Amino acid sequence: MAPPPPQADLIDDVTAEILLRLPPDEPEHLFRAALVCKPWLRILCDPAFLRRYRAYHRAPPLLGLLHRLQVLQGDPPARFASTTSMPDFPHPGSDGRRTRPLDCRHGRVLIHMFQDHGMDLLVWDPITGDRHVVPEPDIPWLIYTAAVICNVNGCDHLDCRGGPFLVVFVATDEYEDIIKASVYSSETGVWSVPVSLDNGTEYYAQHRQDAIASDERYYRPYVQPRRVTVVGDDIYFTLRRGTTIIKYDRAHNCLSMINPPSPDADDCHIYLMEMEDNSLGFACIEGSNLCLWSRKVNSKGAEWVQFGVMELKTRVPAANDDWGRLLVGCAEGVGVIFISTHFGLFTIEIKSGRVRKVGEPGVYYSVLPYMSFYTPDRGSLLSLARTH
Repeated sequence: MAPPPPQADLIDDVTAEILLRLPPDEPEHLFRAALVCKPWLRILCDPAFLRRYRAYHRAPPLLGLLHRLQVLQGDPPARFASTTSMPDFPHPGSDGRRTRPLDCRHGRVLIHMFQDHGMDLLVWDPITGDRHVVPEPDIPWLIYTAAVICNVNGCDHLDCRGGPFLVVFVATDEYEDIIKASVYSSETGVWSVPVSLDNGTEYYAQHRQDAIASDERYYRPYVQPRRVTVVGDDIYFTLRRGTTIIKYDRAHNCLSMINPPSPDADDCHIYLMEMEDNSLGFACIEGSNLCLWSRKVNSKGAEWVQFGVMELKTRVPAANDDWGRLLVGCAEGVGVIFISTHFGLFTIEIKSGRVRKVGEPGVYYSVLPYMSFYTPDRGSLLSLARTH
């Protein structure tokens, strides 16, 4: 007698275990698997399976990037560049409007939109297409940066779709030598009263005095217009001169300065980042080496500890071994650093040392990595079918 055919539920369970292991950094595999047959489609579109998939892989993959130029170089073309085999997401500024990307975080993109009547901030979800217009804060900014942050208590940031968010805006005041910060809540729809860091702060005052003493023309505390680093409730960014680091404590709504890292680190090369142990760290290029530092806090205070050096000469091609590489960003959670050279834009994985080219040669100042799980739903499958 022939054995009884396997039960459908058992087949689905085995199939789900196999599909669970498809790599998230190539979402095309998931989409093509969903088109194989109706049972696979049902599994891959099941919310329970998608929750398991995100929990299994933990860190959202790098799907694409935007980037910023230096202030005097203007704004880059409005383009979202995919780093996977999936097609690029349509950029909100592709209709010809001037845009300035500011941040990619927790599945969202923050863009400064320049309109005929003024300027607004746009919070955009590239996968769902959701958009939320945020008015500019009441800060007369000269130079600035900003971050968009998920505001769901206890969220693991594996799937932040549709929940409340915050926009943190930090800037150098256009009329005063003051750094200011303000926070917008999507739940209240208003900006907080700006807080400031002024000359009454010891480190800030010394920073300004040192610049004046060195006869530096632009001594004002210019905020670096780069992507900020978020560690817990703290937002970190740097000033243009030296390696001065500013912390915005969101829980206490205050700004402060912390001791700078290694005085030998070039401020053009330092890039702040969140480390695996949820501490503040940074990467910098010294000669042809990539150096990694972490800020360790203990009972005696805090100190910067160098914990890694990676040789770049044989990994990342450059026209000049000492000056041909520029550190322009990092993707926390996946351990990836972006390095720009005359030969293009490259990613380098901190743990494995694997190098990958993700962009053509160009002027990169601050790379904004977009990290999110891109999983099938019936709407996205229809969209995919139209593009293939």
